[in-house]
Amino acid sequence: MSTGPLDGIRVVEFAGIGPGPFAGMMLADHGAEVIRIDRGRPGLSFSADARDPLLRNRRSVSLDLKNPASIAAVRRIVKEADAIIEGFRPGVMERLGLGPDVLIGDNPKLVYGRMTGWGQTGPMAPEPGHDINYIAISGVLHALGRAGEKPTPPINLAGDFGGGGMFLVFGMLAALLHAQRTGQGQVVDAAMTEGSSVLMSMMWGFRAMGRWSDERGTNLLDTAAHFYDTYETADGKFVSLGAIEPQFYAEFRKVVGLDDAKWDAQMDPRGWPALKDEVTALFRTKTRDEWVALFKGHDICFAPVLGFEDALADPHNVARGAFVNAGGVDQPAPAPRYSVSRTVPPRMAGEREDAAVLRHLGFSDAEVADLGF
Repeated sequence: MSTGPLDGIRVVEFAGIGPGPFAGMMLADHGAEVIRIDRGRPGLSFSADARDPLLRNRRSVSLDLKNPASIAAVRRIVKEADAIIEGFRPGVMERLGLGPDVLIGDNPKLVYGRMTGWGQTGPMAPEPGHDINYIAISGVLHALGRAGEKPTPPINLAGDFGGGGMFLVFGMLAALLHAQRTGQGQVVDAAMTEGSSVLMSMMWGFRAMGRWSDERGTNLLDTAAHFYDTYETADGKFVSLGAIEPQFYAEFRKVVGLDDAKWDAQMDPRGWPALKDEVTALFRTKTRDEWVALFKGHDICFAPVLGFEDALADPHNVARGAFVNAGGVDQPAPAPRYSVSRTVPPRMAGEREDAAVLRHLGFSDAEVADLGF
């Protein structure tokens, strides 16, 4: 049986919330052995919620990072690891005696992954913040929303996960490849401000070409165009239309009978508001499922807008195995897929197994007992 593409890689993850655990999940899903260090006295530490997919596919050990013996144990564990993940404010790991100079000094090949909102340096580095704040200064939040309305945060997808955890994983994998070639470890400074701004690269390009306005809701992809938006249906549900290319737009017009010449000027923004009103009224004449049936088999770039339950039951998602149930929890399956390697079937966080994890990491029974287990 094939194994995950990251099989043989050991990562030590310092417990946190949001993008750090997401990065740990991604690495573990693809075969890395991820050991999570929970802060606190043995048995009284951070408690993993068995319903949280972000904590799947790894084991954990609770160590009191205020105890010098625990700090020594962490150094010993990290010395045998390929990488670490930490998401504290700048300076916290250094004050614990676990900064890059120390840990890379112990283990020269170590990839030291640091996940923050503002980055390790700069005037905002020591300040608190959340996803909404990080994407606010990167220019992302300003671009999200409808014309005449205030900016709308895309929950915490653009900062925490897209611009944060995924960029941390990418940087760590790049640094791991570098370490394999050169024997040289390094710090990966992943900032959500910068990651989220990179996600906007295409829009920066459009801006340079004069094809993107700073005014929300007036551009091709931000709900201004009548052929690229979501629409309410007769049953109060929603559908998505993305008929940008001429052939898809023509097919959409053909199927719904939009023959008037006024629909010909597809890319003229001056006509978009009036045409949007007509398309809005059109979609309210049928239910969501009736539109799905009508458009089936036509090249239009259309899909129903599905909630959690509907997404689980969608035929395409079912055929692909896009969602799984592990530990009684419905959740996304690991992605992407490989032609040779295998991802790891989700295993939810379970009972604490601190002593067993320490023994697995090479600690003797006496050393485990000295650490309070």
